[in-house]
Amino acid sequence: MKISGIVKSSLIDYPGNVACVLFAPGCNFNCFYCHNRRLIEGSENIISPGYIQDFLKKRTGFLDAVVISGGEPTLQPDLSEYIRSIKAMGYKVKLDTNGSSPETVKKLLDEKLCDYYAVDYKAPAKRYEEICGPGADAGRVLKTINLLLSRNADFQVRTTVIPQLQAEDLFSMAKELPVVPGYVLNPYRKPDEYLPRDEDRVSKKPYSGTELKYLCKKVTTFQPNALCAGH
Repeated sequence: MKISGIVKSSLIDYPGNVACVLFAPGCNFNCFYCHNRRLIEGSENIISPGYIQDFLKKRTGFLDAVVISGGEPTLQPDLSEYIRSIKAMGYKVKLDTNGSSPETVKKLLDEKLCDYYAVDYKAPAKRYEEICGPGADAGRVLKTINLLLSRNADFQVRTTVIPQLQAEDLFSMAKELPVVPGYVLNPYRKPDEYLPRDEDRVSKKPYSGTELKYLCKKVTTFQPNALCAGH
């Protein structure tokens, strides 16, 4: 499996665990506010598999878990085998996904490979292509989320509350989703790299912490397990 980036230690990426984060290159979405834009095309430098394996072996006993993020890791054809090799070292594994491949998630669930999942639900269904790029399909993301729910998987759904999402959008999203065990609203911050055509979009003023907490409280009407990141 290809890996293009690593965060060697994180206290925030896997709830309740000390984890490292591995970033897989390539993504089938093109969200204008992406913070990993260099990974989208999949042409980033690839880290030596031996380096990552040696690192993980040395960190057993110090790290609890490995988070596989991206990019979009479900695009990697050998994802299952890679997770299996990490599990064999004694690590828990969390998968971050945009939810676009329910078939891959079903395979991981069938094989009981992941301990935790995080799925991004990025916009109301009718605005998915506007926010995430051509071909982005909210229906497939919702299928993934419903699959995780039906299997009683440990997971959370996440939404970055970009300035382009109004209160009505967030309420629509909360109603489109089934009631999930965790719904995290993340604050928006301007990415360091973005397409020149998106200058105006990425530069819009984000919601304040107070505004975000207010919106989160309103969203709990439809998603009782909603919370603001950091609160």
